[in-house]
Amino acid sequence: MADRLEDLFHERMVDVYRNALNQANYKATKFLEMVTMQGGLAAARTLLRTPYLPDGFAELWSRGRLDLTMEYLLTQEPWSGLFTPEELRIARQRLADHSKG
Repeated sequence: MADRLEDLFHERMVDVYRNALNQANYKATKFLEMVTMQGGLAAARTLLRTPYLPDGFAELWSRGRLDLTMEYLLTQEPWSGLFTPEELRIARQRLADHSKG
């Protein structure tokens, strides 16, 4: 079951790229390359470990589309079950720090 959930999460990570392109006109080429090379779950974990704000997050934030970010995706059920409490804290903190109001 966990493997199936990881496969589905990978597909949703590819959708993050597609949705950013189609809904925010942002072509996240490096993100897609990372997801393709590492797999969706590993790519998400890598991006969460970066000490700086990932370019894609910053770009989508500047376009008012935090709902299209990887961080938003991974905090949703059932995907949140794939991540540690610390990884979820990082994602939620990024979203909270950049939310309006």
